This record gives sequence, structure tokens and C-alpha cells, in this order.
Amino acid sequence: MNQFIRMKTFRLFIILMLFTIVLRGQSDPLQKVSDSLPLISLEEVQLIGIRANAQTPVTFTNITQKELAPRNLGQDIPILLNYLPAVVTTSDAGAGIGYTGIRVRGTDATRVNVTINGIPYNDSESQGTFWVNLPDFVSSVDQIQLQRGVGTSTNGSAAFGASLNLQTATLKHEPSVQLASSIGSFNSSKNSLQFSTGLLNEYFTFSGRLSQIRSDGYVDRASSNLKSYFLQGTFQNNNTLIKALVFGGQEITYQSWYGLDATTLESNRRSNPAGAIYDLNGNANGFYDNQVDNYTQDHFQLHWNEQLNPSWNFSLGLNYTYGRGFYEEYNDLWYTQNISFGSETDYTYLQISQNYTSENVVSQTENISQKWLDNQYYVLTLGLNYKDSETTLNFGGLASRYVGDHYGVLLWGQQIGSVQPGHRFYENQGIKTEASIFLKVSQKLSSTWNAFIDLQLRGINYDVLGKIAGPSNFEVADDFLFFNPKAGLTYNFTANQNFYFSYAKAQREPNRTDYENGAPKPEKLNDFELGWRIKKERIQAQANLYWMEYYNQLVLTGALDAVGAPIRQNVGQSRRLGLEVEVQWQLMDQLIWKPNIALSTNKNLDFYFKRDGVLEALENTNLAYSPNFIAGNALVFMPSTSFQIGLLSKYVGEQYMGNIDSRNSLLEAYFVSDISAAWIWQPKNWIKSIEWSLLINNIFDVQYESNGYFYTFDDSSSNPGKITTVEGSGFYPQAGINFLTGINLCF
Repeated sequence: MNQFIRMKTFRLFIILMLFTIVLRGQSDPLQKVSDSLPLISLEEVQLIGIRANAQTPVTFTNITQKELAPRNLGQDIPILLNYLPAVVTTSDAGAGIGYTGIRVRGTDATRVNVTINGIPYNDSESQGTFWVNLPDFVSSVDQIQLQRGVGTSTNGSAAFGASLNLQTATLKHEPSVQLASSIGSFNSSKNSLQFSTGLLNEYFTFSGRLSQIRSDGYVDRASSNLKSYFLQGTFQNNNTLIKALVFGGQEITYQSWYGLDATTLESNRRSNPAGAIYDLNGNANGFYDNQVDNYTQDHFQLHWNEQLNPSWNFSLGLNYTYGRGFYEEYNDLWYTQNISFGSETDYTYLQISQNYTSENVVSQTENISQKWLDNQYYVLTLGLNYKDSETTLNFGGLASRYVGDHYGVLLWGQQIGSVQPGHRFYENQGIKTEASIFLKVSQKLSSTWNAFIDLQLRGINYDVLGKIAGPSNFEVADDFLFFNPKAGLTYNFTANQNFYFSYAKAQREPNRTDYENGAPKPEKLNDFELGWRIKKERIQAQANLYWMEYYNQLVLTGALDAVGAPIRQNVGQSRRLGLEVEVQWQLMDQLIWKPNIALSTNKNLDFYFKRDGVLEALENTNLAYSPNFIAGNALVFMPSTSFQIGLLSKYVGEQYMGNIDSRNSLLEAYFVSDISAAWIWQPKNWIKSIEWSLLINNIFDVQYESNGYFYTFDDSSSNPGKITTVEGSGFYPQAGINFLTGINLCF
């Protein structure tokens, strides 16, 4: 099977390369493009194959850096996208800096496909996206497109809730320097320097950014120290654009993924149990200073975009990502024996021999450990696009290889005998190889009808060998071959509005955590979308209905593993039905209103649960982390071209954190509002502009939790001979009223 996948994928890529060579031979690559033909910008060539446009029968929203700029004061990208339709965001530290997450249509970040310039950003093994590794990255982003549902074929893992496509900064022909600085609540600050050389010798430009973000966090000790950089060099003539990019960052965050139980939430919602050190009687007498997550990630990208002739263009992308780092923790003996009931202090877990003393045998010890990830990711992408007045053809492919080394290091132990610090107590390696190819055709059938077909073939090989903490052997040897077809029709009712209908099939492989917690199956989705779009001078709007039918969906159980990663399980059949409406209305010259709503029903259709030792058929239950009502709103007042102020509001309905409809797993609804203001002054001297921004979050000081966890376990010790199912939950509190303000000097 493995050989079959590799041979078939290899043949597909050979066909693609031959097709490219033939086309190059049929056209003059240096032919100047006719000014009379509308052409795609060379900046867009690398993305045109995976981005949607007004004639694509999928649901999407575009957002630019200019729209995000007034709120770009240090918070992560998910928080900045919080007001988009069907989006729910989370923050472990409670203030939007540090570890943050995004869910779309109730599906978690592992199902949101993220690409940067067409290169997959999701971690290959966990499939998650860790924005904390790219702090202040939005300052180097030009455009973002969020496709909800399966969307069109993209690079990387299939989208089960959404795909998020980021395009980095485009060419600037004028030289510039920007100095930006912001401060805010919880000792938060951001400082950055950006520059662009402008056009040099008619062909070259260079630009870059250095940033540092710090915050103590709303939650106690949930501190963040984030550094990042971005460098880009470009060459462009009439037909060719070559871009080389180097960007990355380092994050050091104090752990805040433990959450709080309901009792502690009520008494001290800013409490953080991470790193607590207890005496033998269970009294906390301090915290370990270095209970941190420390990770560095560097990205190297090279993109070649070529206009072959007025109809054909070509793109090639190369990527190398190098990530390395660890999370360090103090493993307290009393805590593991009485609270977590974990094994982190056991000699067996640490792979050290029992320590014999004159009186007894020692088999447990308090210790400090580091758990490391050292990974490398190689990517090749290809794109070939054709466009005339009636036909658009997109042909694309990807080949990638991920190598991840996982290992644990014992730094210190109270009683570890002859074992030396630096002892490795587990080691394993994950290797994931992927190849995919897609063909998209958009065909104008008449003056009003447009047809769309999208075919993708994706092959994956995933191997893991070694031991995981425990210790226990961890082996994976799986191959997958997925065919994901999509098709749709667009009806242009008038020049300003259209209707669309589409069907998309998506299949995807389990992630590493799924394998660590069981024997998972790949999940499948059939997505039906029906939508309407209108775009006039003063109003833009879109509304869509969706029906998403899942088989073997890997749903969130609500529980977390030892590192805070969500645990999922396959369920037989599940379904999401919903309505989404998004409007941008220019009420008057100075006032813009941007409301959106998302109504949905999200159900397991044949869910089973073992309660008190007896398997029950619960059948229709609510899918975890799937609120039935989400609404966003932005009201922006612009009395002049130099000043604007906006009121932004978000409502998220109640949601269950598990799949058994337990009231103990309920995350209450919340409604929060922010105020955003921006003022620009353009003095007539050597400073081009001075920009001031203010963001007041949660202006009504609402106490709310945007995320949490839920777990169950069977207790047979309290009442011998009887099994009792025990439920537990935890919550991540978010900050009350807080602010960020900053100034940006442009030279």
C-alpha cells in the first residue's frame, strides 16, 4: 500500500512537470503581457489556485491588514479574527497574548487548514496551529481569507471547519521605516521596527520586521516573552517575481493550560496551579519559577511566480521549517499522589532503577523534567493556472516531509540514586510524508451560469517508532489515500449579486494525540453549501446555508492530555446544519455597520456512553464546543479621514464541553464588547504619519470563560463492588476590562 501511494503520487508529479515544460515550449516566456488584458497580479500567482473569488461557490470572508491595523497592538491572530462569522476564540492567559486558539463552526484548530503563502502552517503531527510561535505576524500580512466549511482544495490537511489563507506583505515601491510601540494592562507591551528599501535598480526590494511582545497575562504567572522577525527580498520584472522570505520567532510562556475547577473559579478566578510546590501535608509553599514552554521556530520560503503568456502563469514554492524547544515542569510528589493521580514521579515513568536505602525501597521522587520536540518540515508546492474570458484552470500539487524527534530529559530529582541529570526517559520519532495534487476548473456556461469542479488526490504515510512517557512503546505505521471531489454552480442574478450551490467531500487522517489515546479511524465529511452574495456601492452582504454530514468524526471529548492537548474520539455519524449571515452596510458617509450571525444545530446522531459500568445509547446529543448561536457586530464611526472609533461586540451562546449533554460540562453564554479608536496625523515634514490606536477590551467588565475542559472516570474504590461514573470540569477565565494603546511612527 505504501509503495502504491508513493508510485502513484510520483507519476502524478511527473505528469505535472511534463505539462509545465510543454506549455513553456508553446509560449514565449519573455513576451510582454498585453495592457488590454486584465491580468492577475504576480503577487497573487502563488495563491490563485487555493483562494476563492466571487465566482467560486464556497463561503468565504476576506480581511486586510488595513482593517486589522487599529487593533494590532500585540494580541494574536485568532483574537484579531474574533469578530468574523461563526468564529470562537480562546486565550489560555486570558488576555489574548500567549497561547490562543480559534474554532470555526464548532470545529477546533486541528481542522482549520492554515497556509502562509500557500505553504501549510499546521503542525504535521498534531495538526494544530500555534500562533504563539509567530508573534506580531499580522504586521507582516497583507491579506487573509477565511473559507468556512470544506472550501476549495488547498495544501496540507483537509479543512473540516474552515481554511485560513495568509498572504504576506506585498511589494512596496517607496522606502519606509516604521516604529511601533504599545502598552497596556497586565504589563503588556509591544515594540517593533519595520523597514522597506523601496524599489532598487528597478527590480529589487527588501523589507523586514523585528518585534518583541511581553505580558504578565490576566491569569497569575501566565507571562509571555515573545520575539519574532521577518525578512523578505524580492526580484520582479514584467513576467517574473521571485521572493525569498525568512521569518520566525521564539516564545517563552509560563504554563497556563491547567484551567480552574468551579470552586476555585468562584473564589479566585486568576489562580494558576501550574508549578505549585506542596509540603507533605498538601500546603502550597511556593511555585517553580521555570514552569515554562520554550520553543523557537524558523521558516525559510522561496517563491517563484512566472507569467508565461497572457493566459498562463506558473508558481513554485519551497519551504523549510525548523522548530525546537521544550516545556519544563516541576513534578510534585504530593500533587501527583493526591490531585492528578499521575505517574510523573514514578521511577518506572522516569526509567530509573529503584533506589535502595537502609530502611526501605524508594520508587518515587519529586523531579524537574523537560519534554522536547525537535522537528523539521520540508515542502514543495507547484501551481499552474490558465485564465481567459470564460475558463479558469488551476492545477496544483504539494510534496512534503516532516521529521519530529520527541524526547524527555530528567533535569533534577530529589532521590534518583546514581542516575545523572540529563537522563532521557523516553524517545521516539515521527515521520510523515505527504503528496497531493488538485485540478480546479471554473467554466462560464452562459451569461448567468458558471460551473466549478475541484478534484484532489492526497496520499499520506505516517510512521512513529519509539517510546513515549510512561514508558510504553508507541508505534504507528499508517498509509492513507484520499480522493476529495468538489463541485458547484454559481448563478449571476444581476451584475451585483449571485447565488451559489456546492458539494464538497473531505477526508482526513487522525493526528498524533489520537493515536496516543487509541486506535483512531480517518474521518469523512460531505459538505453542502447554498449561498447568496450581493455587492453594491453602499452595501455588501452574504448569506449561506450549510449541511455538513460527518462519518467517524473525531469529536472533542472535552478531556485534555498531560500537555493540555484535546483528546478526541471517533463517533459513528454526526451532523452540523447552519445559517450564516454577514453584512457590511455604509449607513452614511461617516458610519459603517458590520453585523454577522451564525445559527446552527450540531448533533451526534448515534452516540454511546458507558455510565456506571453500563453502556447507554444516548443517540442525539450536542457536539462538544459547538454553540448554536454566535453573533458579531462592528459599528465604526469615521467623522474624518484621520479619525475613527468603533464598537465591536461578540455573543457566543452556551456550549457543552462534552458529548453527553451533562450540565457539569456546560460553558455559559457570554456577551462582550470592545472599543477601538485610531487617529492619524500627517505632518508636513520628515515624518510621513503618526498613528495612535486605543483598544479597550470587555468595556462592561464581564466575567466569562471562553474555553474549558470536561472529563469522566469510573470510580470503583469508594463503593466496592459498584462502579460510579464521576464527572469533572475546568474553565479558562478571561480578563475583565483591560486596554492596549500604541503609537506608530512612519518615516
